[in-house]
Amino acid sequence: MQRMIGSLILSLAIVLALGPKFIPWLRKLKFGQTIYDLGPQAHKAKQGTPTMGGLMMVAAVTVTTLLLHPKEWYGGQDFMLALLAVSLLSMLVGFLDDYIKVVKKRSLGLTPWQKIAGQVIVAVGFAVYCYLHPQVGSKVLVPFANVEWDLGIWYIPLMSITVIFMVNSANLQDGLDGLLSSVNSVGSAGWGIMALAMLAAVSGMNDTMYNNNYYAVAIFAMAMCGASMGFLRFNHYPAKVFMGDTGSMFIGGATVGMAMLMRQPLMLLLVSFTMVMSSASVIIQRAYFKATHGKRIFKMSPIHHHFELSGYSETQIGAMYAVITGVLSLIAVLSMNGLHLVK
Repeated sequence: MQRMIGSLILSLAIVLALGPKFIPWLRKLKFGQTIYDLGPQAHKAKQGTPTMGGLMMVAAVTVTTLLLHPKEWYGGQDFMLALLAVSLLSMLVGFLDDYIKVVKKRSLGLTPWQKIAGQVIVAVGFAVYCYLHPQVGSKVLVPFANVEWDLGIWYIPLMSITVIFMVNSANLQDGLDGLLSSVNSVGSAGWGIMALAMLAAVSGMNDTMYNNNYYAVAIFAMAMCGASMGFLRFNHYPAKVFMGDTGSMFIGGATVGMAMLMRQPLMLLLVSFTMVMSSASVIIQRAYFKATHGKRIFKMSPIHHHFELSGYSETQIGAMYAVITGVLSLIAVLSMNGLHLVK
């Protein structure tokens, strides 16, 4: 527990310390956000706001988790290294996207095919890793029922799709000041508590690797929470810096990584509900638009823009999303009551 608390405080402190130096440096390099032409007109005023601020979060989480890792390392089977790998590789795709946007001033960044190719490589690689890991395998836990669902070889394609979906969902949700950083602060705390529940569920195994790996997830989750809280200091409305695809895809990779390593991908529907709905609203909007030859369900998608155009302020939407995430995270934690796992 001490390492979890220390992880939150240290990552929070690192971001708060980096911000006053890093943001002016981004502005000096003219790493400003290029606003999408079809977005809400009110966002035009945000043109030129420094972006790629997510690098502060990346640095904080990486340093914190490596310093506060549980005492024993397990090489290729170490959950902390796996989490850093899927998060940083997902971030790399976002970083390249941001770099093209800020250097070439092309608002769309990487082409869709370039972006999806990078994400497929990361997703399939991580899904195969989980499938072969003795602590994960092909079985996922079903919420509330506390039973296992063996996906067999189908685990790899299904979880690969899940990784791609969640990374892009986090990216889509990063459309308002403070929105994704608020949601991730709350959601990451939820994942951290769930990791402690998993730790309790395997306590009877007397297996050091099982215990330390789940503890590593808890430490990582609290580092994500602290880094997001620190970033929110500079990202709340009106934002002084944006996290960019660099930060949002890092968050997406970290979120789905924690869920899969704990064998809880179905919990993404609860803890990451608002991220899921960001993608779902885009899919629904496009399908309805094509089916009705031009009609729309939402004023704009992702759905947070619908709320924005309906009169809600960015601060109100961020608060609403954070509360929803908090309530659903609590339900997710309570659903694990009585969970007991055996090898």
